[in-house]
Amino acid sequence: MNNTSVPATDCPEVWIPIEIFLTIGVVSLSENLLVVVAVIRNKNLHSPMYWFICSLAAFNTISSLSKTCENIMLVFRDAGHLNSQGSSELKIDYMMDTLLCMSFLGSLFSFLAIAVDRYITIFHALRYHALMTNRHAAAILCAIWALCAISGALMIGFFEAAVVKVFFIAVFFTALFLILLLYVHMFLLARHHASRIVSLPGGSARHRRSSLRGALTLTILFGVFVACWAPFFLHLLIIMACPENPYCECYRSLFHLHVVLLMSHAVIDPAIYAFRSAELRNTFRKMFFCSSGAQISVQECFRYVY
Repeated sequence: MNNTSVPATDCPEVWIPIEIFLTIGVVSLSENLLVVVAVIRNKNLHSPMYWFICSLAAFNTISSLSKTCENIMLVFRDAGHLNSQGSSELKIDYMMDTLLCMSFLGSLFSFLAIAVDRYITIFHALRYHALMTNRHAAAILCAIWALCAISGALMIGFFEAAVVKVFFIAVFFTALFLILLLYVHMFLLARHHASRIVSLPGGSARHRRSSLRGALTLTILFGVFVACWAPFFLHLLIIMACPENPYCECYRSLFHLHVVLLMSHAVIDPAIYAFRSAELRNTFRKMFFCSSGAQISVQECFRYVY
């Protein structure tokens, strides 16, 4: 429930109605839960890339859930039913902020894992199934979740320290650089591989095209991630670089708009999955029709569920 206060400035702070936060939170929570359930239930999606996408959706779910709970608490606080300085309320607020921080780090590391997976798929296709097994993917995800849980708690607990803000920003830009490096390498060599596709057997050509399409999808996802999170990190940089400068304060007055962007990221991602992945679209369709009792073959529902 902590807000970022803006000192006296000619730029009034931009406030966003809490109903908008609640709506975005509920929609993103529903969408990302749908992605998680779809990946878990469809055996055709039990591959490392989709497990990493499932992890990304799970972190988005946690982010949406924490912001939705926080906004509900703000509604009760404004109604006089909660004391924002009470011990229980502060503990819950600390937990929500920790989950939000953890979800950000998790999204970033999930993107990095996906980028590495796509890189191996494209440039080490013959060794891919030996290098990136489901067991290896599970070990990577366990490490990501453990690291993000510990880092999230430490970052929120010691966020007032300048070194924590510096570390937070350094992690963001380091991961950003590594992901961009992988994607630039992939697409610089894409033309070379595209020219070789013509001479490849049909199955190999289809595999390479599928891999490049997957890389393009993840590039779109990563671009959306950067667009939604970059304003918030610029906000952190401004807090450290010029905390009292009136021009900087004008940018800080947009803090609530930056939070809306953060939350919107979790809404946009599932729409990209559905638009770019035919397998996910089919899974969503089967989930809807099987649960609603609409016309769909019993055999198809049975194969999907089991």
